[in-house]
Amino acid sequence: MPGFRSRPLFLWAWALGLAWSLGAQSAAPVPPTPPKKEARMTARAEGSFEVKLAPLTEGTRKEAWAPGRMSIDKQFTGGLEGTSQGEMAMAGTEVQGSAGYTAIEKVTGKLHGRTGTFLLQHFAVMARGVPGEWIILVIPDSGTGELKGLTGRLTITITGKEHAYALDYSLPEKP
Repeated sequence: MPGFRSRPLFLWAWALGLAWSLGAQSAAPVPPTPPKKEARMTARAEGSFEVKLAPLTEGTRKEAWAPGRMSIDKQFTGGLEGTSQGEMAMAGTEVQGSAGYTAIEKVTGKLHGRTGTFLLQHFAVMARGVPGEWIILVIPDSGTGELKGLTGRLTITITGKEHAYALDYSLPEKP
């Protein structure tokens, strides 16, 4: 019978392949159990702050843009009680009122009664005196103490010389 001799070889190869795949499946690592979803609270802290800016070393590029550095010191009151210190890098253009800045500041204090520190990162632009995009975010995993796991976004409103903030945030529930 033609093909009779190849049939046992085919069955043997198939059985070997099946055994190998079953063995490979049983030897495969068990996927990790997904982490428990932690209970989180979301809230908004609002209040005001005072800010002091002081020039630091000026940049060396003076052609089309003028870079500069400033120190930032803030005192927060309201839902966030505390202080911050940071540094800002900024650049203005030849057009009055057009500029951009980035900054990082470390906030130390109490957020709705929970004590710790966290970092804020700023990104902002202004065109001919008109504020444009202004983003201030909590740097991921920067929270310490009771603020560990803090995430959020800070909004600043300036009216005259008065500075106000709103921090929309999320934190793990207290244990």
